[in-house]
Amino acid sequence: MKDFNKIKLLILDCDGVLTDGKVIYDSNQNELKNFSAKDGIGIKLLSFSEIKIAIITGRESEMLSKRCEDLGITMLFQKIRNKIKKTKELINGLHLNWENVAYLGDDWNDYPVMEKCQISAVPNDAFDDIKNKVDIITKRKGGEGAVREFIEIILKKQGIYEEIVEKFISNLKNL
Repeated sequence: MKDFNKIKLLILDCDGVLTDGKVIYDSNQNELKNFSAKDGIGIKLLSFSEIKIAIITGRESEMLSKRCEDLGITMLFQKIRNKIKKTKELINGLHLNWENVAYLGDDWNDYPVMEKCQISAVPNDAFDDIKNKVDIITKRKGGEGAVREFIEIILKKQGIYEEIVEKFISNLKNL
């Protein structure tokens, strides 16, 4: 039985999760990414809980660094070939274990981590074979609110969603 109350760390992949998975280059070879503001609000909501957030991705992107800076995400790990090794290092450094981790990825390069986590999820537009291996398939696609949806699922299952929303709104009123 999956226990959402044990979740203390949410790990996200980038391409296909925070983005729609497209890698776009302009004529100057600059990489462009499209992030969802809806996911951004979800990540901000999560910051009012005790759940930490990290991004582990195999690629490197200045755009992702900027997005993380904008959202206050400090645990960003790019150009990671061995995601399971990096995740072990991360959870050991945070004094957590696998049962404290939820992971939202979108493909086989995420699966070695997802199969060890308490809760694993993929966006709705992931390929069917990986969908068959995870706990949750979001209704939304990668880059179109899947992160927000997964965060809300976790917070609701922990019974703290309403409290977190109130903290978020109260914070906005005090800005």
